[in-house]
This record gives sequence, C-alpha cells and structure tokens, in this order.
Amino acid sequence: MAMMNQSTSLRSGDALPPETLDDETLLARMKQDDGEAYRVLVERHVDRAYALALRMLRNVADAEDVAQDSMVKAWTHRQSWEPGRARFSTWLYRVVVNRCIDLRRLPNNANIDDVPEPAEHRPDTVDSLHRREVYGRLEQAIGKLPDQQRAAVTLAYFEEMGNGEIAQVLGTTVSAVESLLKRGRQGLRHSLRGSEAEFRHLLAQE
Repeated sequence: MAMMNQSTSLRSGDALPPETLDDETLLARMKQDDGEAYRVLVERHVDRAYALALRMLRNVADAEDVAQDSMVKAWTHRQSWEPGRARFSTWLYRVVVNRCIDLRRLPNNANIDDVPEPAEHRPDTVDSLHRREVYGRLEQAIGKLPDQQRAAVTLAYFEEMGNGEIAQVLGTTVSAVESLLKRGRQGLRHSLRGSEAEFRHLLAQE
C-alpha cells in the first residue's frame, strides 16, 4: 500500500503544470528531452537575460541575439547539467556575460542609438527629460568601464546579486569581485564628476 501511495504521488507530481515547477525540477525534466519544461524556462528567464545583455552591449539587435543564443545553449547543453552545482539563473548569466564580453571585443560593436528611450508616464515632461538625461550619463559611464568591472557593476546594481553569486557568474573569487566593484565605482565617480548631487536627488525620488 505504501508503495502504491508513493507511486500515485509521483504520478500526480509529474502531472503538475510545468509553470508551477521550480527551475531544478524543470531542468531535470529538460534532461529527459521535455520541450515544455524548456519552454517554461525560456519564458521565465529570457527577459532578464536580454536586459542584462542590453546593459552590457547597449545594442538591441546584439542583446536579442545573445539572449536567444544563451537560451539555445541551455537546451543543447541540457545533458551536462548537474543538479545542485549552481542555480540555473547563475549559469545563464555567466553565459550571457561571457558572450557579451566576446562581442564587445569585436570592432564597431556598440551603437548607443539602438537603445530605445524608456516609456514616459510622468506628467512633468521637463523633469522626466532631465531624469532621462542623467540616467543616460550613468549608462554611458558604465559603458566606459572595462569588461569585468562593467559586468560586476551591472550584476550588483541592476540584477541585485550578492558578491558570492557574482563571483560564480564571472568565474572568479569574492575578493576579486569586491576589487572589481571598488574600481568600477571609482571609475564611475571619475566619469560622473560634478553630477553626484543630481544622482542623489534622483535616487531620493525613487
């Protein structure tokens, strides 16, 4: 009877909609060539993969390609996935960051004009334009950082990752991440010299 109850429980678990399952379970199913599990993983993570790539590359077409290629790699490498070794999101961000760094090393890759302006919902147009200008300067300053510093700053401040997870994404140590963030902040302060008060004012309004 106990074995029958266990078998029934497993069958009912298998019948759960894939949208309700966590990443680890979806990955286990994906290793069994479950296309629905893969679809849910893509829908769950592709937008953040694209957002990270866009912040790294500042080029819409390249960011779309990186996000798509990274999700395809998740499928083609599904048999090598080892449960418990790392979170899927950590692995995915590492793929995205490495691909972005490769692209940034190619000539004539960046095109700031490809980045769309954010949608405007605030009634005060003058204030919103000022905010957009200040944030634009911040993004350009981040874009001038060396690749590893740029990746660390983006993951820390836009993806809100801790230093330990950033270290996993970048394939380095926590102390190295701390150094990257310190040098990245120094680089931003140098690039944004004279704008500190504006950024403090904007952050206070968030």
